Amino acid sequence: DFMARGASSLAKRDLVIVESPAKARTVGRFLGDKYVVKASMGHVRDLPTGALGIDVENDFAPEYVNVKNRATLIAEIKRAAKQADSVYLATDPDREGEAISWHLVEAADLGKVNNLKRVVFHEITDSAVAEAFADPRDIDMELVNAQQARRLLDRLVGFTLSPVLWKKVKAGLSAGRVQSVALRIIVDREREIEAFKPEEYWVISVDLETEAGTRTYNFNAALSAVAGQKGKPVVDNGTTATAIKNDLESASYIVSSITRREVRQRPRSPFTTSTLQQQAARSFRFSAQRTMRIAQDLYEGIELGSSDPVGLITYMRTDSVNLAQNALDEAEAFIRTAYGPEYTSGPKRYKTKSKSAQEAHEAVRPTSAENTPEKVAPFLSSEQLRLYTMIWKRTIASQMTDAILDNTGVEIEATASNGNMHSVRATGSVIKFDGFRKLYIETRDEDAEDEDNKQLPAMNEGDALEKKSVNADQKFTQPPPRFTEANLIRFLEEQGIGRPSTYASIVGTIERRQYVDREKTRFKPTPLGTGVSDFLTQHFSNIMDTGFTSGMESKLDSVAEGEQDWVEMLREFFGPFEKRVEDTLANADRVDHKTLVQKSDEKCEGGDNLVFRTGRYGKFLSCGRFPECRVTISTRPGERATGEVKENWEITWKTAMEKCAIVHPEAAAAVAAEAEAKRGARGKRRSANGKTAGKSKRRTKAAAK
Repeated sequence: DFMARGASSLAKRDLVIVESPAKARTVGRFLGDKYVVKASMGHVRDLPTGALGIDVENDFAPEYVNVKNRATLIAEIKRAAKQADSVYLATDPDREGEAISWHLVEAADLGKVNNLKRVVFHEITDSAVAEAFADPRDIDMELVNAQQARRLLDRLVGFTLSPVLWKKVKAGLSAGRVQSVALRIIVDREREIEAFKPEEYWVISVDLETEAGTRTYNFNAALSAVAGQKGKPVVDNGTTATAIKNDLESASYIVSSITRREVRQRPRSPFTTSTLQQQAARSFRFSAQRTMRIAQDLYEGIELGSSDPVGLITYMRTDSVNLAQNALDEAEAFIRTAYGPEYTSGPKRYKTKSKSAQEAHEAVRPTSAENTPEKVAPFLSSEQLRLYTMIWKRTIASQMTDAILDNTGVEIEATASNGNMHSVRATGSVIKFDGFRKLYIETRDEDAEDEDNKQLPAMNEGDALEKKSVNADQKFTQPPPRFTEANLIRFLEEQGIGRPSTYASIVGTIERRQYVDREKTRFKPTPLGTGVSDFLTQHFSNIMDTGFTSGMESKLDSVAEGEQDWVEMLREFFGPFEKRVEDTLANADRVDHKTLVQKSDEKCEGGDNLVFRTGRYGKFLSCGRFPECRVTISTRPGERATGEVKENWEITWKTAMEKCAIVHPEAAAAVAAEAEAKRGARGKRRSANGKTAGKSKRRTKAAAK
């Protein structure tokens, strides 16, 4: 036994490479001692940070460099590969994962390995990992080329456009191929809001009463037809509204018709990346980036008590609503046991709306229906449990029977004392069979839940009803709402802009660049964002066009499918784009920098509005006449600020205003002199530190010699 164990320990172990340590731990425990599992920590190679890194004249050849601080890791992978019989590349099952595998081969010189294999699994469970290792394949270079094409395309746009913005708009700005389009969408919506002219309308309804047996029932009916008008009633002024209200006050009410129909409500499809991000934003106010971070944890593995870690959900970057047959079978069995046979009627399959969706991939679903939220709750954080519960419920509910509702509509004639005959209509909905609603109702559906359960009293045609009151409310049409993160992602998906792996970064980038602000969870463009968007739209209309951007996504999909050459695609794009850049640099007017700052309601003592600026510690207020006047102050507390906060603000305000160069030039000059002295002192310290560092380096070199 001892000799056998010794021989076993000396045997070579196969090398498996994944992206993250968490995934490595989970996969490693499934595979056992015959494998060594290492994490690449994401990408090991990328384009250089300080240069274009693309040889445009040589078929757009990328000049990849190793990612910073990856040298030791790459060396470890090289050593482990030499000691292994086989090397398995087990990175994520998408274009990005395929590219990471290819970069690993190039960086760690894995091409010399005899048994180099690519394995793909969409969930980190024992059975899925075993199945993947039983059926390895080669690296799919078409997927790699699609990822390369996207990376190079984004670099070409960003690296070439940003200097244009520095020269023509403001130093330090940056532009992105997809993010700039998202910014334009937000800016265009703001323009719609600003141009919107509200129109008056009136909502008229009647509270009615009827008796059934010994009980009295009250219900509300809305105006549905006006005497002398055809079609839907139009009440757009107070005079008309008052006349109709007076008629209804004097009217007698008789039921003219009753319609009843059965309505089936189908469950929603399982989650894609986009719908998961949208629903998490609605339900929990999670940002897209937060949702993906939590989903990544659930995918890579959670330790359920004393057991090995297991992936609780399938891969979270997907645009497919497809479910594997084993998942369908498992869900049906669970529903039949937990809720009864009447809640299942065989597998439900959903059609993916996205043209580019890969049906071989799956929706975001739990890896096991048996891992109910109640079962895993003790092992999850609160945010993990909330997201997992939503994924689990939506997936199981998608395989449950339809809900059945009885919708009732009652048309009521209202005959006024002057002979005018109007109509009012009451509607109600009663759930006959709850179906999937027994388990899951979406946030937006919950808002309408009371409506679904609003039951009208029993009535017959010809019944007389008693009027209790007439309501006439003046309303005004509202402008289109600003985008929340959820409906911006939905809009991008509908327009074919971006892909599951990019939605979170698109939103995060425009916010980080301070092109947009959030006001009560909704995006509002900053003056800087508006200025950048307008400039790019004027001079690079194709880059900022949703149709053009969507078309580029389709071309990238064609590259992934082997239908288009990626170099030719880049060549077709870059030639005209480069000429447009040269023309803009030569002929475009510079944007007035005063239009790029956001004014506050506060005024400096010299009379100019204070404007919002951003420094290393965040936003602050500064005089609009900077650098002539250097008054600065931290942003003002909210309107609700009281007591000590308000008092401290007033003291800070008074101190700041004493430095106003317009009203107090002497004080301002003293402040400027003090600031200059501090800058000089800092410069001397830096110079001294530099000399010390230089001496230290020389001593180190001498010692080395």
